[in-house]
Amino acid sequence: MPRALLLALVLPLLSGCSALSALGDATQPLDVYELQPPAEVPVARRSQARDVIVELPTTSGALETDRIMIRPDRLAATYLPGVRWGEPAPVMVQTVLLRTLDATGAFQYVGRRPLGPSGDYAIVTELVEFEAEVLEDGDSARIDIRLTSRIVREDGVRIVAARTFTSTATAASLDDTALVEAFDAAMGPLARDFAGWVLATLGAG
Repeated sequence: MPRALLLALVLPLLSGCSALSALGDATQPLDVYELQPPAEVPVARRSQARDVIVELPTTSGALETDRIMIRPDRLAATYLPGVRWGEPAPVMVQTVLLRTLDATGAFQYVGRRPLGPSGDYAIVTELVEFEAEVLEDGDSARIDIRLTSRIVREDGVRIVAARTFTSTATAASLDDTALVEAFDAAMGPLARDFAGWVLATLGAG
């Protein structure tokens, strides 16, 4: 058989094997992690008959995903292989904020959507940072979370308060579990501060 014909027959077979191998890698199940609301939350001094809506945070395209971002250095970004969040990062952060605020018992309703045409207040946020950055030793990482927030009075669409929340934590290793635990350690205090600020701003703290 001519060599050219042999190559023409073999190369497509090899290409097909590579494609199947890549497909198999892509369909391997990923370990799934979720962040939880903090165990301790601010205590409301009084409960109010108000509806508070926690809007879905806006964010950059790089964070609009369920993959866990890690930066090998300040200018580079990638995602941890083999693991993911249970929800896209903005949805998961919204869930933690919502559950933390609801657990304070300060308001008659806390949700993603109003019960009626609109709520009394909407909390509009932007998830600016939600990432791990490898430290200089190459064996540990710092978790950075930054969230800007505005409380908007729905009646008249008036901003009544604004604040930026930041939180950091250190992962002792680059192991998936260590990194996720550090994310959780950073998110808890931020969620508590967020809830305390909302309560104080709306007269429930």
